[in-house]
Amino acid sequence: MTGPDVPLSFKLAYVPGVTPSKWVRIWNERSPGVPLDLVQTTPAEAAALVREREADAVLLRLPIDREGLHAIPLYTETTVVVVPKDHLVAAADEVSVEDLADDVVLHPLDDTLDWERPPGKPALERPATTADAIELVAAGVGLLVVPQSLARLYHRRDLTYRPISGTPESGVALSWPEDETTDLMEQFIGIVRGRTVNSTRGRQQPQEKQEKSKRPQTGGRKPPSGKATGQRGAPKGGKRGKPRRKS
Repeated sequence: MTGPDVPLSFKLAYVPGVTPSKWVRIWNERSPGVPLDLVQTTPAEAAALVREREADAVLLRLPIDREGLHAIPLYTETTVVVVPKDHLVAAADEVSVEDLADDVVLHPLDDTLDWERPPGKPALERPATTADAIELVAAGVGLLVVPQSLARLYHRRDLTYRPISGTPESGVALSWPEDETTDLMEQFIGIVRGRTVNSTRGRQQPQEKQEKSKRPQTGGRKPPSGKATGQRGAPKGGKRGKPRRKS
């Protein structure tokens, strides 16, 4: 159903760990008449949502298959290892992959880190999700390497995490179909890139400048001498000269 009576809306999907709340708040301030609908999705289904036009855009983790999609990298996350609080790793400020050589490191099926080979010893089975892997870490089955936002998302009191070096990093990007950069899409791109209200109106600026150039230029001109002060006759304390007689 389309037409002038149907309200516009913008549907934004996002994967776990990504928090679009700041951008949603700015959207609501600038476009209160256009609802922004949020849809949480899995990393495996994120790109398909925009390819199949089930969402206007998606906040996902790189790398992805970019065929038919735009993708603007937004930021890169710190990679951490999640461990029980009584694990030796918890005593360090930062660890490396070599420090995990003797530990079982879980590798969930929804892992978004672009591993050439995960560190440590492999588990007998790969957990289905990162949430399942967190439960296994709490049970003492193994450790888990994830982007920091996921460690925060699935935080438990009996677990902690530490930064780890020598691992891939997770990049978060905004993605949408190549052939559908609508006005609303341009507006959201401007928000995530930190543009101001005026700069997000890029498509209107040329017209506004053209209209301003047609306005008469009156400013900056000085009025003729003697008319600027509005004085009448001689200044205070002065004398008027006598008129000359005609010869």
